[in-house]
Amino acid sequence: MKKFECHINIDRVINIVEALQIQCDLTVGEIKKAIDKGALWHSRGKATLRCRRVKKALQIGDKLHFYYDSAVLSQIPMPATLIADLNDYSVWYKPYGMLSQGSKWSDHCTMTRWAQKHLVPERSVFPVHRLDRAATGLILVAHSKNAARALSQMFEQHQLEKTYQVIVHGDHSIRPQPDLIELAIDNKPAKSHFLCLEYDKARDLSLLQVIIESGRKHQIRIHAASIGLPVVGDRLHGNTAELEPKTAIDIDKTVDLQLCAVQLSFVCPIKDVEQNFAIPEELRPQLTKLQ
Repeated sequence: MKKFECHINIDRVINIVEALQIQCDLTVGEIKKAIDKGALWHSRGKATLRCRRVKKALQIGDKLHFYYDSAVLSQIPMPATLIADLNDYSVWYKPYGMLSQGSKWSDHCTMTRWAQKHLVPERSVFPVHRLDRAATGLILVAHSKNAARALSQMFEQHQLEKTYQVIVHGDHSIRPQPDLIELAIDNKPAKSHFLCLEYDKARDLSLLQVIIESGRKHQIRIHAASIGLPVVGDRLHGNTAELEPKTAIDIDKTVDLQLCAVQLSFVCPIKDVEQNFAIPEELRPQLTKLQ
């Protein structure tokens, strides 16, 4: 496994591949693959941007920043599913493990890069909001700066309704229905509305619908754990070592996080029309799927 970074000041006429070959022990093919996956950044003046064009003409005074991590670059993205293409933006189902945004090392396993490579016609992509790497569900990708600005503002001002489904350990049906959780997160107010949809007595698991009024980090996972009903697969907040019976522990060791954004409803800030997007039943958390 190789991991390194190099920063190159361009002081003569040279192309990108030649400049990188001087600094690192990689083949031309390895360099080109890394660039395509987002490992190269280009600085000119005050601007530093990710660069994928190996034939981009360099100017004296430019800088190249190459971040190579073979472990990261060898990762294969799980396929995302297109739910709707509205031209200004598209709506996708993000699978478990796919990132919302990239890092300096790559962006080939991100939702935005997947959208860019698989939309027809191909167009620019801009992130609008995030879903945790471990979460699944609906996510929007904008295709212009204006659309990105308008949609991001809509999320920031909570001008939409997000509906999630989660599977938790325990019997939620014995709690008030619907169940309002108002535990503050990081000293900020947070509200979640839980509703039990189904309870599996044999395995002591509940399928819940969740609507949040705020958007704190890990809000649903923290609120579920706070009432003693941690989300299945939540190794961060679930405290699975304390769960009984032992089958509950086994589930969390083998199953992905059972938290999915299943529906988005809002008035489109670009065309001022009501929009409602939902993922099909087969992509939602299901008690019958858990082994």
